[in-house]
Amino acid sequence: MPMNTSFFSEMLQTIAERGRALIARRPRRATGEVRTATIMQRCEELLSGRGEASGTALAREILSDFQELKTGERIGFFEALALEYGVDRERLLRACEAYAREPSEKAAQEVHDAAEPRRQELIRRLNLAPGGTAALVAMREQLMDAIANRRDLAPVDRDFAHLLSSWFNRGFLVLRRIDWSSPANVLEKIIRYEAVHEIHDWDDLRARIDSPDRRCYAFFHPVMVDEPLIFVEVALTREIPDAIAPILARSRAPLDPREATTATFYSISNTQRGLTGVTFGSFLIKQVVEEISRELPNLTTFVTLSPVPGFMDWLTEERKKTDSEAIAPADEPILGLLDTPGWQTNEQTTAALRPVLGPLAAHYFLVARTARGRPVDPVARFHLGNGARLERINLFADLSPKALAQSAGIMVNYQYVVADIEQNHEAYAEAGEVVASNAVKRLLRTEKPQRTLVAQA
Repeated sequence: MPMNTSFFSEMLQTIAERGRALIARRPRRATGEVRTATIMQRCEELLSGRGEASGTALAREILSDFQELKTGERIGFFEALALEYGVDRERLLRACEAYAREPSEKAAQEVHDAAEPRRQELIRRLNLAPGGTAALVAMREQLMDAIANRRDLAPVDRDFAHLLSSWFNRGFLVLRRIDWSSPANVLEKIIRYEAVHEIHDWDDLRARIDSPDRRCYAFFHPVMVDEPLIFVEVALTREIPDAIAPILARSRAPLDPREATTATFYSISNTQRGLTGVTFGSFLIKQVVEEISRELPNLTTFVTLSPVPGFMDWLTEERKKTDSEAIAPADEPILGLLDTPGWQTNEQTTAALRPVLGPLAAHYFLVARTARGRPVDPVARFHLGNGARLERINLFADLSPKALAQSAGIMVNYQYVVADIEQNHEAYAEAGEVVASNAVKRLLRTEKPQRTLVAQA
């Protein structure tokens, strides 16, 4: 006879409530006085417990108490995770010796189990709490803040990243289109989380998501249903855009989507810093391309209009060098124009800068490398790693204060050609090759600048 599901659900709810009641009856310190030692004691209880109902309640208490800790106390919590919840070295050594004596599936499993730090199981059990996943994502963000000055906490972060990568596997994510009919709390988060081109108000948001030639898509996780994890804004155009102002203009005349040939991804924003290192941006772009192609088969070109956030920092360092491979002596007085307030509004100044900035930008993308042999620009690493091609460098494409400070207003187009994505990805992944159009390559100077050292008086 089938079990009454309503009765079964009520029974589980009753057990969970009793577990929470047991925890609630424990002595609690006054608000603001919860200390790390108390939380660590409860963590031990959580790891040693067997009941799911009481474990759920205890996990909720630990996460709640963690939020009450002050900064130093939170660091103490992370220290305890690093020092007391790592690998049981003696158990691991015994397991390895046993496997060396007699290799078997059972011995191999014991090595696997012994090699896992205790904190991974603790994090799993904390995830039992209602809202536990979101709380742990926030906890990892606070851990990342601590790691800036405490590299010894890096192993704890690796365990968080390992588990979050599994929990936020692409198979769990749901793609949803964001439009004017989406819930207000989701729309508010789109405004708040926009990281590339600020959304100033509700009218600005509506122009970006409610116009017939605009789209916005986001990934969501089933346990964080109203929390967009990453979202992309798309403009439908007749040609590849070379500046951001026409795309963001509220007064523009909307284009009939059936007349568009190009889909431009002009803003991609990650919303959860605690999910840094969890890769789903590439999946977002590819799935949006599939989704929008089904809706509008007339689209033939898929590009980005991307910022260049590291260019000015790189240029500043190059200008300090006496042996720069990018900057010629004749470039120096012209580059000095960038230090003049309002230079971007002076036609003579921009005309003088154009033949200098173009080759320097090409060098920045095609030649400059990090210590690991990758392009210095983080946005470039993202798109090139996803199989895009560097299609065009656009000078003075974004004249906002933020863009002028970061890139002298430069933006670039990365093009996603479906047939070439895999080949481009392999070229970048295996050899660090930057796949670029001939137009970009032609900007690069063919001769190394000669710089003469002048003796100082």
